[in-house]
Amino acid sequence: MNSRSRLQKTLTHQAPDRIPVDFGGTGVTGVHVKVVEGLRNHFGLDWKPVKAIEPYQMLGEIDEELIDLMGIDVVGLYGKKNLFGIENERWKECKTWWGQVVLLPGDFNTFPDNKGDLYVYPEGDLSVEPSAVMPSGSYFFNAIIRQQPIHEDSLDPEDNLEEFGPLSEEDLDWFDLECEKLEKTGKGIIASFGGTGLGDIALVPGLQMKHPKGIRDIKEWYMSTLMRQDYIHAVFDKQTDIAVGNLKKFSDRIGNRIDAVFTCGTDFGTQYGQFCPPETLNNLYLPYYKKVNDWIHQNTGWKTFKHSCGAVVPFMESFIEAGFDIINPVQINAQDMKPEFLKKEFGDRLVFWGGGIDTQQVLPFGKPEEVKKQVMDNCKVFGENGGFVFTSVHNVQANVPIENVVAMLEGLKEV
Repeated sequence: MNSRSRLQKTLTHQAPDRIPVDFGGTGVTGVHVKVVEGLRNHFGLDWKPVKAIEPYQMLGEIDEELIDLMGIDVVGLYGKKNLFGIENERWKECKTWWGQVVLLPGDFNTFPDNKGDLYVYPEGDLSVEPSAVMPSGSYFFNAIIRQQPIHEDSLDPEDNLEEFGPLSEEDLDWFDLECEKLEKTGKGIIASFGGTGLGDIALVPGLQMKHPKGIRDIKEWYMSTLMRQDYIHAVFDKQTDIAVGNLKKFSDRIGNRIDAVFTCGTDFGTQYGQFCPPETLNNLYLPYYKKVNDWIHQNTGWKTFKHSCGAVVPFMESFIEAGFDIINPVQINAQDMKPEFLKKEFGDRLVFWGGGIDTQQVLPFGKPEEVKKQVMDNCKVFGENGGFVFTSVHNVQANVPIENVVAMLEGLKEV
């Protein structure tokens, strides 16, 4: 059984020959550049600078050498540009404050201030204000809020739709060519087409936009989901119309050469609760999720991937009703998110893509034997009768000990 058939069996709740593994397939199942380099050193691979394929979170490329050594079954189909609107091309070497030499796109212009904070600019344009900062001592970028004054009587939903629009032939050509390359690997493919993340807080500030308009302050956006629901409905309605049009273009060009699509990364859970009551999810988000998911299921063979951190048990039935096939990151250390309970209650209706190892406590701070044990225990629970793609709870962060990452991989081999 090759990797793609292994993933396909899993996505249809059949038991594969072994649990499929994803590291690097999406922007929420990645590995920090620092850890990627550490793994290359551990496995004795030749040194080369690691590509920061998702520089907002400083996620590193896991190349073919590491894919084989880590037993990875899933690869990601990404767009031509990163979250800053900068094309991933003409890679250049840059040295980080922690001393690692990494590769960043050629137009990724960054400048430190006198405190050592590192700023990045939308589309690499130094003539406008920066859109993100890596504070001195940090390992990834934070969005800079560039909210313009809000005038209630002149709020226009079109301002929050400026970054969404019909795909160009150039965009489609890019995805087509990249998909062709990925197919040759024999791996399962998950696509991140973009445009379907309703209110994803990583996207709200408009990192790629030189002069973002509309509601771009994260706090203001969250308040708007309660105070300006008519406005949010108008944004979501038009956004999903555009998204369905683009999905049709993707389907016409890509067909069923991919297995899953990253549909939405909007978080609804905190460590001990939820951002909103289920009624808000059902009234404000669910109709638009359903519109997108229904189109995908009626017109393609793709499975739909929903990311939400936190304690989301109260939302699981709504996610299912909305048509999501996959839930991620399965934050097993959040309130009520116990593997046994999740598998029993939802395991026949949702694929768990994540939850393999706790990235808040066990992976960074546990002993290797504790890491290995949790991996094996969680695989036993989630992996029963299929429906489980192994990856950590969200991205593997910068300072996780390499011996713990290796213990995680060793635990997988013994499942």
